[in-house]
Amino acid sequence: MHTPPPHQALLIDTPLPFSQRSRPLGRRDYRTLALAALGGMLEFYDFVIFVFFTSVIGTLFFPPSSPEWLRQLQTFGIFAIGYFIRPVGGVVMAHFGDVLGRKKMFTLSVLLMSVPTLLIGMLPPYAQIGFAAPLLLLAMRVLQGAAVGGEVPGAWVFVAEHVPRRHVGFACGTLTGGLTAGILLGSLIATGINAAFTRNEILAYAWRLPFLAGGVFGIAAMFLRRWLEETPVFRELQANREIASELPLRTVLRSHWRGVALSMTLTWALSAVIIVTVLMMPALMQKSFHLPAADTLVGNSIATVALTIGCVVAGALSDRMGPRIVLTCGAVLLAASFTWFYCQLSAGAPLGAWLFSYTATGFAVGMIGAIPLMMVRAFPPAIRFSGISFSYNVAYAIFGGLTPILIALANTVTARAPVIYVVALCAVAILAALCHRGRTHEDE
Repeated sequence: MHTPPPHQALLIDTPLPFSQRSRPLGRRDYRTLALAALGGMLEFYDFVIFVFFTSVIGTLFFPPSSPEWLRQLQTFGIFAIGYFIRPVGGVVMAHFGDVLGRKKMFTLSVLLMSVPTLLIGMLPPYAQIGFAAPLLLLAMRVLQGAAVGGEVPGAWVFVAEHVPRRHVGFACGTLTGGLTAGILLGSLIATGINAAFTRNEILAYAWRLPFLAGGVFGIAAMFLRRWLEETPVFRELQANREIASELPLRTVLRSHWRGVALSMTLTWALSAVIIVTVLMMPALMQKSFHLPAADTLVGNSIATVALTIGCVVAGALSDRMGPRIVLTCGAVLLAASFTWFYCQLSAGAPLGAWLFSYTATGFAVGMIGAIPLMMVRAFPPAIRFSGISFSYNVAYAIFGGLTPILIALANTVTARAPVIYVVALCAVAILAALCHRGRTHEDE
């Protein structure tokens, strides 16, 4: 049998057997989705729980003689390191995922996240070991950033290559919903800790509990992932000797720049929309509209639940209607619902009124559930992990880091800055969907 040269083998879309393409979802598929979504939720929880305890961490891990604003700045700086290191960790893990297998990296990413999370919960504070405390904390965040850089793209690739082609959108949407559920879990745990313990108890020991729990459950998730099997697509690549023979990233940048451009644009929309509408909104609502913190946190939790549901719905609809249509309709709905939400806040609407529009906004943000399917199809199997990982992590590091700064600066000029930015991102998402034409790399 003729074996294609290595440079041609990279561009081959490995076909799956007909039974693999057309069969319905079975028990093994649902188990794979459940374990992948559970691990992703716990990993995202481990990554974001840090931000809910920045005040406590700043107090414990930096010199008490430092001004409060400086301690907070240093703490947020350590948190941001996790974002900036994502491209490095993601590219390295994706390289080995394309060469050695998806499952190995999929399991490693959970371990690389859960162990540092567990260790953060055990770190001695500044009062005991001095400047070694923030340095150790920084090292743990570097490992966490590397882990999350490999987890998200690796999880999308893993589930996309496991399920039948006609259910890939549902699988990726479900997984994305699991990731957003990790943010909700972190928020609920932080709220529970602050309600159950006094400030002194939290400073003394209670702040450690969410980190210790996250680490333990993360390690348990790693052992559960050991029961998963390698993807059929990668096994087919191995059988046909189509594993990348050169650096996968080099092939991505040389021959698949259109896929990179599309994926980075979609990641910009994905990351910035979540940051503005979910992560930043409680603080913006309190600052710009003087709403009670309790009301904003309740609204944010409900909107995040709607977001999780929206991701699954968007993924399922993408299988039936195509991701371009779902993304376009979702972007229009998001622009309308978020504008409506802000108009109600500006008019001083009661809790029940703006809570409904905020929930609708959260559901509309679920349009991001269609994005992973477009990114999976943008690259051939042999370099898929590297293509998605590079595009996603570089774009997330840039726009994830710049978006809060841009919103904070623009908000000093107009309180509608978040609306303007989100509507602009919706236009970007629609443009990307409309421009996404031509051949896609489906496993068929």
